[in-house]
Amino acid sequence: MKRVGIVALQGDFAAHAAALQNAGVETRELRRVADLEGLSGIVLPGGESTTLLNLMGDEPWFEALRRFHAGGGAIFGTCAGVILLAREVRPAQKSLALLDATVERNAYGRQVDSFESRLQAPALGFDIDAVFIRAPRFRALGPQVEVLAQLDGEPVLVRQDRILAATFHPELTASTALHRYFTELGADTGRQRAPRSAELVAQSA
Repeated sequence: MKRVGIVALQGDFAAHAAALQNAGVETRELRRVADLEGLSGIVLPGGESTTLLNLMGDEPWFEALRRFHAGGGAIFGTCAGVILLAREVRPAQKSLALLDATVERNAYGRQVDSFESRLQAPALGFDIDAVFIRAPRFRALGPQVEVLAQLDGEPVLVRQDRILAATFHPELTASTALHRYFTELGADTGRQRAPRSAELVAQSA
């Protein structure tokens, strides 16, 4: 993956750009649909999902992002970005429906309930430092969704082909390992997914 764009309408896009640049990746802040041209990956950052939806209403962002993904582009959603990617959102909200998952918004509580954790990700070969801020929760996952990391037995990082989704904020830590992993997705779409045991799948609410 040679160039990654970060949707820069609202949220912590600057931290994602810094993490990617520290990983040696060329980045571009995206404020118009036309900015998607020439990218191999896109980050949908954390922030406020309803605000992002309102700001996206000025241009055909959903159509452009779906075309980008259908054309072979990789997408990384964190926190609010996961909500935008999900097939179903609770409480109900418009979404891209690119990730076969049901997500509940703000399921970890309010801002004061924020916390940090170190996650084991055996499938990736490294641990992940994670910051959870008003984080969503996966309530159900489709059969093509692979769980890459859990917190207390609950999925918090998943992958579906060229889509990577984290309910936390990896960009607010010193590690760039997860961003480096994302940059390889565009060239790694045919990788065989490891079988998952039933306990790795989020239970329907």
